[in-house]
Amino acid sequence: MPLIVVPTSQLLWMRVAALLFTCVAFSVAAHGAHLPHQGMADWCIFCWAFSFACTLLVLLVELFGLQARVPVSWSNFPITVACYAALLCLSASIIFPVFFLRHQQASETRDHRIVSTVFSCLAAVAYMGEVSLSKARPGEVAGYMATAPGLLKVCQTFLACIIFILISSPVTYDHHPALKWCMAVYCICFILSMAVVVLCVGEWTGCLPIPFSKFLSAYGLLAVIMYLTATILWPVFQFNKSYGRNDDPETIAASVLTAINFLLYVADLVYSARLVFVSG
Repeated sequence: MPLIVVPTSQLLWMRVAALLFTCVAFSVAAHGAHLPHQGMADWCIFCWAFSFACTLLVLLVELFGLQARVPVSWSNFPITVACYAALLCLSASIIFPVFFLRHQQASETRDHRIVSTVFSCLAAVAYMGEVSLSKARPGEVAGYMATAPGLLKVCQTFLACIIFILISSPVTYDHHPALKWCMAVYCICFILSMAVVVLCVGEWTGCLPIPFSKFLSAYGLLAVIMYLTATILWPVFQFNKSYGRNDDPETIAASVLTAINFLLYVADLVYSARLVFVSG
């Protein structure tokens, strides 16, 4: 029978809190919120259910001491899950009230939606607390995903996904080659950042033909240059009347998120240049 190992108490209770909060959020929403079967409702339910399932998995593995038997790096997997869950629950905490609480008359359905929103916010805070407790401290040797560059990779891929959702229609970017280049930048950087996350979590960094640290430095510099071009070109060719002005909210949001992701890549490059870590 496997030995049950209880992790650091603060971390354990933070995960238990996140588990309960996400469970309440999607259970109440599914039971009494009477949500329409459309994209945003499904997205919010997915955010809570996915976060709940992943947190439950992490808790069970750690409680039963099965870390050595799972085919992932346990120094990287839990904090990666927590960071993605924090971003997912944060997005649901914003989207859910905007789409399903505004203009809603007082009723039992509205009360259920308020409860889901509150517990979604609590879940986001709990996951942020877990990330804060799990991340590497200055001078500490840790798995890559527990360091600032690792957490930045998670944020970069998440923001890229939001950008993809905002500009998913080809009409947004296919009327000029510069905008097609911006779309290529989003795709290439997303794929490479996600590849870094997968390599670290799967303990496959040794499979690269070059040292992982050199790959990170080269990719970080390339991503900064590429995102700099997208940060400049996207608003120029979207908001200039000479190229067909397109100032709808989705395009403006994509422009802002592009600039934010550029800053994340700059911070990533700066941290990576002076980071000492071990993978696995």
